[in-house]
Amino acid sequence: MLTVESFNQLLTVTGQAALHLAQSLDLRPEARLKTVGELRRQYPAALATDALEMAVLRERARVKFRRGAELYWTREALEQASGEAVATHRAERYRGWESATDVCCSVGGDLLALAQADVSVTGVDRDAVRLRMAEVNAEIYGVADRTRWLLADVTTDSFALAPAVFFDPARRSGEHRRFNPDDYSPPLRTIERWLPQVAGLGAKVAPGIDYDALPWQCEVEVVSVGGEVKEAVLWFGQLQQGSRTATVLPAAAILRFADVAAVAVIQPLRYLYEPDGAVIRAHLVQQLAHLLDAAQIDLQIAFLTSDNLRITPFARAFEVIETVPWNLKQLRSRLRQMDVGHVVVKKRGSPIDPQWLEKQLRPVGEDTITVILTQVLGRPVAILCRPLPA
Repeated sequence: MLTVESFNQLLTVTGQAALHLAQSLDLRPEARLKTVGELRRQYPAALATDALEMAVLRERARVKFRRGAELYWTREALEQASGEAVATHRAERYRGWESATDVCCSVGGDLLALAQADVSVTGVDRDAVRLRMAEVNAEIYGVADRTRWLLADVTTDSFALAPAVFFDPARRSGEHRRFNPDDYSPPLRTIERWLPQVAGLGAKVAPGIDYDALPWQCEVEVVSVGGEVKEAVLWFGQLQQGSRTATVLPAAAILRFADVAAVAVIQPLRYLYEPDGAVIRAHLVQQLAHLLDAAQIDLQIAFLTSDNLRITPFARAFEVIETVPWNLKQLRSRLRQMDVGHVVVKKRGSPIDPQWLEKQLRPVGEDTITVILTQVLGRPVAILCRPLPA
């Protein structure tokens, strides 16, 4: 296990040479034994092992951070890190604040974004290794002059907070995710001690949290990146900008809750819209329907429909060919009549396994379509359609 002393060894001239060599070698799992052997021929065993682990983590970090291959990580810290796009978006809420406290800052993924938003940040963590990594990462990003560091356990230690706070409790324990906020480390309720003291606070939570059951009045922002829901954030005080928000990245598109009239529920029209996961998780489907001048196809299903096409970052659009009642034999026959040779099956509100259905359909023609298994006005259907460009 990496210690502050062994991490500092990685920062020496010898350690940097070992790390540089490790990053140039084959890092695939099947080649690790050979790679670590090559490293150990030139460097002490412990240093070789640490260099290889860091090289592997840096390679993985490229997906989340533009400069991920230059930064320092622990395995859990990288797994929990939001990613640069989300951290940068979130840091904009703090822009204009003179100072902030990043509680449970880990290796600094969010702290770096806050500092780059011209905020002076104090990073607090109880893990000395991660705190040391965060300090070095801030130097790499050129924001060391806007950062301070405090080794402390928020569950037992008292320390001063800046007017703005960001809180990122651990939601993993090894390979296991923690879904109950009381099981976070520290528990989410820790914020109750801070709310009377600060002007604004943001707390990162799991995107599947039941925010309707939360005991606080706050804004819930659900964030997706590239169509995949990544996380949710609770916003309090002067950092709060509404009650529910869906944010879609990289488009930086924001949809907020507003009181709207209930939309109509009708049969699918020419176009079908599949709302982004952030819109669905934030319970903003009806707000999106008003934005698109669309209707729902079922009260329990998130799909929207309209005769007018409106391209939006908040939903994926499909052109409807036809809607047929769910029946495997009839669907197979209809696809053959349409000369369909390849089918992409999607579902929402249907118990049928898409992979099973793809095998059962056995298409033999030339055309390609999407079959969406869902329900319309309470009845199971298959909607035959084609996806439209974003």
